[in-house]
Amino acid sequence: MVRRAAREIGERVSCDARYVGRVEAGEIRCPNYAYERVFLHMFPGRTLTDLGFAPREAVRGRGARTEPEAPTAYTLGSPAAADALRHHGRTNGDEESDVRRRAFMTGGTATVAAASLATLPLGGAAEAAAVPGPRRAGDAEVSAVEEAVRRIRLLDDRHGADGLYRRAAAPLRTAYALLDAGTSRQGTTDRLYTGAGELAISVGWLAHDSGRFDDARSHYAEALATARMSGDPGLEAHAFCNTAFLARDAGRPREAVRAAQAAARAARHLGSHRLLSLIALREAGGWAGLGDRGGCERALARAHALFDRGPDGRDPEWMTFYGPAEVAGLEAQCWSALGHWERAARHAQRAVDVAVARTPQFTRNIALYTAELADDLARAGRPDEAAAAGQRVLALLDEVQSSRIQGMLATTARVLLPHRHTAGVHAFLEDHASRARV
Repeated sequence: MVRRAAREIGERVSCDARYVGRVEAGEIRCPNYAYERVFLHMFPGRTLTDLGFAPREAVRGRGARTEPEAPTAYTLGSPAAADALRHHGRTNGDEESDVRRRAFMTGGTATVAAASLATLPLGGAAEAAAVPGPRRAGDAEVSAVEEAVRRIRLLDDRHGADGLYRRAAAPLRTAYALLDAGTSRQGTTDRLYTGAGELAISVGWLAHDSGRFDDARSHYAEALATARMSGDPGLEAHAFCNTAFLARDAGRPREAVRAAQAAARAARHLGSHRLLSLIALREAGGWAGLGDRGGCERALARAHALFDRGPDGRDPEWMTFYGPAEVAGLEAQCWSALGHWERAARHAQRAVDVAVARTPQFTRNIALYTAELADDLARAGRPDEAAAAGQRVLALLDEVQSSRIQGMLATTARVLLPHRHTAGVHAFLEDHASRARV
């Protein structure tokens, strides 16, 4: 994998088992410049420290130190908790680097993502928060919950949900244990309720995208209950919005419509046109699932009109993914559900083009839009183009693990079977089958 990446950028590195062993053992604290270029090519947007290496200035020249500074504690609790994590002079930061470095050298990008999620600020605090008589949560603990939500979203954008879902359960348990422990100030309590609810939605989405629909439904319901208890309309709108999406994917289109309408009621006073636009697209998906073209078109028109009003400072933080590519991708799904394959393919192609040009870091979404395009083209009677799109998705599956995307690709492969004697289709079907056997 490393040597292949090196060839892609014209570098020559001799990454053998000995080199891998030295990296895993921590003997190579920072790679040389050639390896650095290769590693950063393999993991766009990451730094060497993200991959478990030491910063170059810490191992070269005057910046080097014999003993590292004690890092900020990653677990919740007093500063003494950091001391408890030191073992024979090693800190939790060292051990976190070891975890990421080993994952980096022995697996693909999704493995690194899972290792990164294992080191979430809340990951080691579940037991501490669950012991009898836990201390009250403060701003540091609430900030850790909020950071957990951000990191889960970032990892999902890059790698998809499979492999992340199980690891996200520990931070979620900790967040609700902190709620049970209570806080000393109302402002802190409000932030903690919102953070725990958003974390439940994020974990629910990981379950949703990895095909665990019952788990997702439970997490969304937990978030909705949290929103109702705290009187948080933004959290309530988000929970209903995701519930609508889940209902559509689970084959309950009427529930999708009703959940989207409930989300719109919760969001109507929040002042975010983009949020209302997304909710309208969720409703459109429900109408499409019911085969109601008129209802779908009315909801689509409303979604576009709201989107065209532009972003606003009141847009929720979690909506960073919602741009022109997502609008086109969701509309493609609507036309696909209605059986208008050519129209669906045009919107899916736009989604792919815009995502690649504007948000290349959202690897999972690019794979999703391309999988949608492949299926629409296959059903529109354009097998060669569908196979080519399918091959592009296969190329992304080393970085993205999403049962949803894999399921879409499997459906496309079945649709293309009658065309298996065509050279391009045959190659795609062979590659898809070989990957399924791994």
